[in-house]
Amino acid sequence: MDIENNHSYFDDEQNRAIIKKVAEKCYLPANQTIYQLIQETQGRFRVAYSISGVALEQLERFYPAVIDSFQRLAQTGAVEFLAETYYHSLAIIFSPGEFCEQVNKHLETLNRLFGLRPTTFRNTELAYHDYLAQQIEQMGFKAVLAEGVDWLVGENGSGKLYKASGTKNVKVLLRHYRLSDDIAFRFSSSKWQEYPLYADKWAKWVRATPGPLVNIFIDYETFGEHHWDTSGIFAFLKYLPQVLLSSPEIEILTPGEIANKYEPMAEFAPPHWISWADTERDLSAWLGNDMQRDAMERLYQLESRVKASQDAGLIEDWRKLTTSDHFYYMSTKHAGDAEVHNYFNPHQSPHFAYATFMRILNDLEARLSPS
Repeated sequence: MDIENNHSYFDDEQNRAIIKKVAEKCYLPANQTIYQLIQETQGRFRVAYSISGVALEQLERFYPAVIDSFQRLAQTGAVEFLAETYYHSLAIIFSPGEFCEQVNKHLETLNRLFGLRPTTFRNTELAYHDYLAQQIEQMGFKAVLAEGVDWLVGENGSGKLYKASGTKNVKVLLRHYRLSDDIAFRFSSSKWQEYPLYADKWAKWVRATPGPLVNIFIDYETFGEHHWDTSGIFAFLKYLPQVLLSSPEIEILTPGEIANKYEPMAEFAPPHWISWADTERDLSAWLGNDMQRDAMERLYQLESRVKASQDAGLIEDWRKLTTSDHFYYMSTKHAGDAEVHNYFNPHQSPHFAYATFMRILNDLEARLSPS
C-alpha cells in the first residue's frame, strides 16, 4: 500500500533464506554426488543444467559455494549448460526484442562464470512453438528442448529426434515426461503402485522404451528438496549410472552431443504454444485467467517507457517482474504440479498475488512520470 514511497519490491531476506535452505538440502549435495559419479564413470555419466540468470545471480550473492561447485562440474567436460532467458520469462511471446536481450545477458553470464557458449536452448517452462525455434536459429543455436506431448507425437514419439518446422536444421529434443515424472513427482509417493522406485527398476523401463532416445528433464530440486534425503533419492541417483551403463546399448549424452551426433527422424510442428505444465501442456498455468493476462499485458505495455528512461534500476526491476513465477502464483487452476511449488509461494491467494503485482506496476509507472 506504499505506492510512490517505497520501491523495494523483492524480499531479499526471504530469497536468502530459501537459497540457503535449498543449497544445503539439494544443490551442494547433488552437485557433489554428480561430480563423484562423473569421476567414477570416467566421464561416461553426463549431465546438462538449465539455470536462469536470476538463480545464478542469487547464488552468487547469497551462497557462492554453490557457484564454485557448478564451476568444478563445468571443468569435468561431462557437463553442458543450456541457454535460456536470464529472467526466466515468457518474453518470446510478448516482446521478441526483450527475449533476445535476456538470452544474450544469460549467455554473457554463463561465459563469465563457466567459460562456455551454449548451443542448446531451453525456453522458460519448456514453452515451445515453431516461432521460438526460428528465433533461436537466428541467434546461432542448434538444438532446443520441448515437451513430449502425446497428442502431438503419440505415446512413444518422444523417443525420436525432430527438426523444428520452419528452420534449416534446429533439432528438437522432446522430454519423456512419464520417465521424468516417475522421479520428479512420484518417487516418494507411497500411494504409487510402483513405490518404492529403485534405480534398476527405472533403468529397466528405460531399456524397454521404444526409440533411440530417452530425454530426462526434471527440476534439480527433485534431489533433496522435493524428495528429502530420507526418501532414498540420493541413493537412487548414486546407483543410477551403474545400472544404466551396465547395458552396452545405453549411452548417456548431453543434449548438445545428441544434436551433433544424430540427424532428425521427423518434423516437429505444434499448432500452438506448448509447455511442460499441468495436464494441458499449454500456457494456461501463466495466462489462463483474466488476472494473469491483464497483469502480463500491463507489464509489457510499460516496456518502451521503462527502457526509454535509461534508468538502470528501473529497467532491472521491470525485468525481474517478467519472471514467470509471478504469474504462476495468480493461477486459479488446481493441479498436481502446483503442489510442488506452493511452499515457495509468498502470497495468500491468486487474487492477493494479482493485487500485489498490480500495485507494484502502479508504483513502477509512477517512477516513470515526472513529479
